[in-house]
Amino acid sequence: MPEKQEKDTHQKFAIDLFNLTWDLIEKEGRNEIETDRMIHAAHASRYHWEVVGEAENIARGEWLVSRVYALLTRIEPCLYHAKACLKTTLKNELQDFDLAFAYEAMARALDLTGDEVEKAKYLALAEEAGVKIEDPSDRKYFLSELRSIQPGTSS
Repeated sequence: MPEKQEKDTHQKFAIDLFNLTWDLIEKEGRNEIETDRMIHAAHASRYHWEVVGEAENIARGEWLVSRVYALLTRIEPCLYHAKACLKTTLKNELQDFDLAFAYEAMARALDLTGDEVEKAKYLALAEEAGVKIEDPSDRKYFLSELRSIQPGTSS
């Protein structure tokens, strides 16, 4: 397969699998098969972005995998992928939406662990980064997502 076509294929898979994952995250009454599909789609999207994406795509892929595991209350993989998201974000000096959501992923993962001190730290960092998101609709969306993590009340 020619290089351009291969790149386009990986990018299409990455996008389609991200969207599938998000649809399954939002699905009411998701069954066990759909839950497994959600996990696999998130990891597959992250893989395809690694092949053809930039740092922001990889960070967003790690965020998505972490979010799936947060939803499923799977602490270890949630925290692992939140840390990978934050590491990629900071290493590549990503800002705006990406930085805010990297901190949000850490706060959400730490909420699962019960570490209130670290959770509060990342909630504050997320809030600080979130209010600086340039696009008003992105900022509003981010802040609504951040509010779904309650300060001082671990799950």
